[in-house]
Amino acid sequence: MRISELSRRSGVSVTTIKYYLREGLLPPGRQTAATQAEYDDQHLRRLRLVRALTGVRGLSVSTTREVLDALEEYTGDTHRLLGLALGSLRVGGAPCDDAAEAAEVEELVKELDWDVHAAAPARATLAETLASLRALGVPIDWRTLLPYARLAEDTAVLDLDQLGGLDDPLEAAERALLLTVLLEPALLALRRMAQENESARRHTP
Repeated sequence: MRISELSRRSGVSVTTIKYYLREGLLPPGRQTAATQAEYDDQHLRRLRLVRALTGVRGLSVSTTREVLDALEEYTGDTHRLLGLALGSLRVGGAPCDDAAEAAEVEELVKELDWDVHAAAPARATLAETLASLRALGVPIDWRTLLPYARLAEDTAVLDLDQLGGLDDPLEAAERALLLTVLLEPALLALRRMAQENESARRHTP
C-alpha cells in the first residue's frame, strides 16, 4: 500500500508517518521509485503500536524507540513482550529504586508465589504507596494487601484471556497495552460504583 493508504487505514496523518519514519519508529517501506515506497500490514501493525505507546501510554519518542527495539529483540518471547509493552519491566532492566517498604513488597510477592521481575516498576509503586499511607496515619502492611492481590489475580486472568487467538506477538502486545491502559478507568469506575452499592447495603435503613 502507498503511504496515503497506510495513513487512511491507521488514522495517522501522512506527516506524522513521515516523522515516525525519520525517527526510526517505523521501518522504511519497499522502495518502488525515487520518492515512493510500498508498505504492508506489518507497517500498519507497527504504526498502531507506536500510536498506542505514545498516545495511550504517553511515552516520549525516544522511550518508544527503546521499547520497540526491545520488542524486536524479544519477538519470540511473548511474556517478555507483554511485560515491556505494559510497562511491568523497565526497558533497560534496571532494578527499581529501594524504598523503606520494598522488603514488605517482596514478602507479599513471596506469599503469593508470584513470578514478578525484580525491576518491575510496580514494585516501587506499591512500596511508595505503603509509605504514603503510613505517613498519613493509615496502619497498613503487606498482609492487608493480600485479598486485594487475589482480586488482581482474577483480573489478570481475564486480561490475558482477551489475548486468546492472537498468533502475532506484536499484535498481542498492542492489544494487551490498549486493553490494560484503556480499561483501567473503567475498573476504577466499577470499584467506585461497587463501594457506593456496598455503602447503601450496609448503611441505608
